[in-house]
Order: sequence, then structure tokens, then C-alpha cells
Amino acid sequence: MNPELNRLQPYPFEKLKGLLADTAVPQTLPAISLSVGEPKHGAPQLVIDTLVQQIDGLAQNSGLSVYPGTKGIPELRQAIAAWLARRFKLSAIPDPERHILPVNGTREALFAFAQAVIDPNKNPSVVMPNPFYQIYEGAALLAGAEPVFINCTKENNFAPDFSSLSDADWQRCQLVYLCSPGNPTGSVLKLDTLKELISLADRHDFVIASDECYSEIYASEDLPPPGLLQACAELGRHDFKRCMVFHSLSKRSNLPGLRSGFVAGDADILQQFLLYRTYHGCAMPLQHQWASVTAWNDEEHVLDNRRQYREKFSAVTDILDPVMTFNQPDAGFYLWPETPIRDDTFTRELLATQNVAVVPGRYLARDTVTGNPGEQRIRMALVAPLAQCKEAAQRIKKYIETL
Repeated sequence: MNPELNRLQPYPFEKLKGLLADTAVPQTLPAISLSVGEPKHGAPQLVIDTLVQQIDGLAQNSGLSVYPGTKGIPELRQAIAAWLARRFKLSAIPDPERHILPVNGTREALFAFAQAVIDPNKNPSVVMPNPFYQIYEGAALLAGAEPVFINCTKENNFAPDFSSLSDADWQRCQLVYLCSPGNPTGSVLKLDTLKELISLADRHDFVIASDECYSEIYASEDLPPPGLLQACAELGRHDFKRCMVFHSLSKRSNLPGLRSGFVAGDADILQQFLLYRTYHGCAMPLQHQWASVTAWNDEEHVLDNRRQYREKFSAVTDILDPVMTFNQPDAGFYLWPETPIRDDTFTRELLATQNVAVVPGRYLARDTVTGNPGEQRIRMALVAPLAQCKEAAQRIKKYIETL
């Protein structure tokens, strides 16, 4: 077995399961889960219709009897390229043949990307935010690299301070994982910060992998989060050198079960990643590809999605504001409040008294020499229906008032 498997930590939800294993919950209160970031809004009907039509058509024409291509159908790559240009104000549409690669959701692509780009023979490191999406750490370890964490705290507006690393740190770095908007903090990196990181990448020859899967859930229609390719375009880097972005329909379109996303950016890197993926064996089913074309071409359902999240954030923060301290997130669907007691104790007692599930912040971060930036915080995923989110907030408030 690969010995690096022994370095993988249990996934946060495995830790949570252990924490809550012997917790008795009040039977008089219905369970409300704010723990898993799984969208619960309805899937767009136009996407469902396309999926059904494509399955019927493929079945009638023996389309289910052929393997889909790893590179994806041209129509999907064209729809993605056009969406990127519209959404991020790119002066030129990315080349669908060279700059776009559909993937089965960003999770597997973010993991696989490290395996493809890391050279384990050069004592590599992978830089990532802390707290973070645990896939980044596992990908780094199994690629033979050392994870390097940059703590994201209230003091730095929950954004990684890249100046905190030395030149020696950057010389070892082969890959940087970004998450903007951040999970779980909801922070958004500014364009100037992205441009500074691109400059560092040029100087020290590393690749930037920007996880932007929460980019379409934000508070103000006037302030959409910027993206890494947008920073490239403003710098005149239309080849997107050293820059890769990862997007998904899971959050944007409430389609986590479709497993549809894409990677876009540097054509030379993407060519090699495509080579890797032809061996990796991950090609998106044709019916999913056509349904994805429909999703990327429509914005009405995305506008409604944002409206629903804004409504929930407004209601929940109004209820919790008197008893909890938190920053209003720039984007995403997580609230990242401070807790008056240890976050794991808070989580266990909240479930035991109010039957509301959240995630302890320490489970989403790693201990460092300057501490664990997730301690004394919880992550609340506001994915449940509005009424349940409001009820959960009322129960949390009631619990805090008993402390």
C-alpha cells in the first residue's frame, strides 16, 4: 500500500460522527442539519428536461453503447468558454480546444491535478489556506508533497497572507491551492491579491489552482467575486500561464448529483492534465454533458438561487446577531461564527439539547505553530429550506442563552 495513505487524517464528517456517536438527541425536536454543504434548492427544471431528453435520445440511437471522450463534447467546451468570458469580463473568449476541460465535479479534479503536476523528486511543497477543503491536503500528501498552511483569521480578513512565506518557502512550492470564495470563511480574494500571487508564481515557477466553486453565490449583484482568469486578463496574460481555475455546477446550479464541472487555464498544463486523465479514466457521461450545456447557458436559475441564499442569510443573522460574533461572508453559503465555549463541546451540546447539527471549526483546519484558526468557531451551512434555517437559528440562540 502507498505509505502516504497513513498520513491522511479522517474526513471532517468522520470526526463529527465520532464526536456525536453517543449523543442522545431530544425526540421532541425534529433534526436540522447545517453540517454538510450539500445544496438543497431544487435542480433547474430546464436541466432536468435536457437530461431526460438526452437519455431517451441516446437510448433510442444506441448512444449509451459508446464511451464518452475524456475531453468532452465541443458544445460543452464552447458553452463553458463563453460563460467564462461573460462572467469574468475576459476580453477574449478562451479557446475551447486548448483552455477548457470538463470534469466529473471539482472534487476529483482538484485531487487529480496535484498528482499530475507535482514532481515528488524535488522535495516539493503545496501551499494552501487554513482552514481549507481537506481534498487539498490529501492531494498534496499522496502526490509526495508537504502541505504548507497559511492561517486565515479574523485579523487578516480570513484571506491567506502570502507575504508570510519566505523566498525559501516559495522556492519549494510547486502548487498553490486557492479557495475564493472561501470554504468555510466566505472570504473573497481581491484582484490585486491574485495579481500579486501570479507575480510570485512567475518568480518561483509554481502553478496556481484556484477553487472557485462558490463564485456564483454572493451577497450583492453589483459585486460578483473576481476570479483568477479575470486577474490574468487584466494583466494581459491571455495564455493564463501557470493559472488554472476549477468551477462546478454543484453549488451554482444545485446539481451536486450531476457531478459536472470544468478546469480552465494554461493550455500547456491542461494538455498534460488531459493526458493524465485519459489514463485516470474519468469521462463525463454524454447525457450529463448536454445537461451541463443547458446549465451553463442559463443565468435565470442562478439569480433565483442567490436570492434564496440572501433571504436565509438575512433571517439567520438577524436572529443570531444578539448572541454570536461573526463576519458577514462575502460569498458562499456558510456562516463562520465564534463560539462562547470550545467548538467541539458547543457542537455536541447543541445536538444534545436542540437537535441541530453543525461542524466544529477545528475539524476544518490544522494545528500550526500559531494555533488552529478553526478553534472557537463552527461552520453552519445554510442549505436547508428557509423555515428550517430560521428554526435552527432560534434553537442555537436558545442554547447560547443557557450557557
